Amino acid sequence: MVKILLNGCNGKMGRMITGLAEADEQVEVAAGVDTYTGIANDYPVFTHIGDCDVEVDVAIDFSNAAALEEVLSYCREKKVPAVLCSTGYSPEQLEKIREAAKETAILKSANMSLGINLLLKLLKNAANVLGPAGYDVELVERHHNQKLDAPSGTALALADSINDALGGEYTYVYDRSQVRQKRDGKEIGISAVRGGTIVGEHEVIFAGTDEVIEFKHTAYSRGVFGKGALEAAKFLAGKPAGMYDMGDVIQVS
Repeated sequence: MVKILLNGCNGKMGRMITGLAEADEQVEVAAGVDTYTGIANDYPVFTHIGDCDVEVDVAIDFSNAAALEEVLSYCREKKVPAVLCSTGYSPEQLEKIREAAKETAILKSANMSLGINLLLKLLKNAANVLGPAGYDVELVERHHNQKLDAPSGTALALADSINDALGGEYTYVYDRSQVRQKRDGKEIGISAVRGGTIVGEHEVIFAGTDEVIEFKHTAYSRGVFGKGALEAAKFLAGKPAGMYDMGDVIQVS
């Protein structure tokens, strides 16, 4: 049984993960952390992660980027592995994550979905064929109107996967409204749409002469992210210090 500390336990994703964990015999949410304590839980909830005195095997952070420093401080001190599911980390925060991974196991993913992580691999193969053939690459992501960061961390991860396969030669263009010029061949256009209750859609377009190839992933429920987070927690518990990602989880499963 993997015992989990759930940071952001009373948020939408926190409640989702709590419910999924109750139906999974391999995991248990042993403690939670949230500034809002108006929800009754079957486990103790602390307002600050540093106050948690419950013994756990792994922490899942599904709160926001602002909580990162406290989460890393706790995990480094307690040597508790951490599954980081938030997005919008600054370059300075990413460096802190890399430093923390020298002391404990850290799994960071912009998207916990199995489908998205499979797509990351498929896009590398597509880019290796279509990039050298001169196909333009465009990426459109759509999310609900409450999402704070744009473009999404998943969109950037998809773009990075393509760019890595192409030797890092491509630049990212987020807004074409200020420049009147033809599209450069070595760029990846990234557009963000915010509206309604869209859980998450990511579409990658390879546009060539007289043909278009599209890859699309649609999440219909946040449950796909919660399930992925629990699978990541099972994988990470007991692992040695280092950086991990969902690709490692997929390979094991």
